[in-house]
Amino acid sequence: MTRDGATPYGAAYDAAVVTVVGIAGSMRPTSTTRKAVRYALRGAEDARARVQMLDLAAYDLPFLGHEQTDAGRTGTERFLSALRSADGILMGSPQLHGSFSGVLKNAIDLAEREIFSGKMLGLIGVAGGRLGASDTLSHLRAVARSLGAWVVPTEVSIGNADRAFDADGDPVERSIGERLLQAGRQVAHFARLHKCGDHLTFLKEMEGATADPG
Repeated sequence: MTRDGATPYGAAYDAAVVTVVGIAGSMRPTSTTRKAVRYALRGAEDARARVQMLDLAAYDLPFLGHEQTDAGRTGTERFLSALRSADGILMGSPQLHGSFSGVLKNAIDLAEREIFSGKMLGLIGVAGGRLGASDTLSHLRAVARSLGAWVVPTEVSIGNADRAFDADGDPVERSIGERLLQAGRQVAHFARLHKCGDHLTFLKEMEGATADPG
């Protein structure tokens, strides 16, 4: 980036406005997953993206099949509208029984495939054990690709969830914090490249970036 704030990617890239939303597959306000996604959104904001945390509990989403009832329609449409307006998504889940949470799966199921198609997706998995959440990341990656989303190379696996963040919501381990910020930056960066139509640079950098499962 030059002194005037310009990047090496050209005027279209610099002028592109992108929105990145965060989704945590946990209904608990103090969950580690929520803290991780919020922290990753800082990276997207550092990369000049507009950011928004989508609180699944606030939408009172119905189970799939009940979204057209009077009770389920309003929350579902609010949630889907926020997803449609996003260029990138930071998605996190606790690892539950070897996979990602049911509340997150239901939220994804409520969205038609076109909402995710072509969007940048950063993945975060959180586990109570020290080995991390590799199964959660693997399953989320498979779902994301089936929906036509672009999964950015940096994924974050966080173990020992109850000790991973301090009282201020910051990661205790510096390496975890750096990976979360990098995931957010990558989602914003690749979303901007994709939006401004620089597909050659997009593919070159996506293929050349080093995958980091965390």
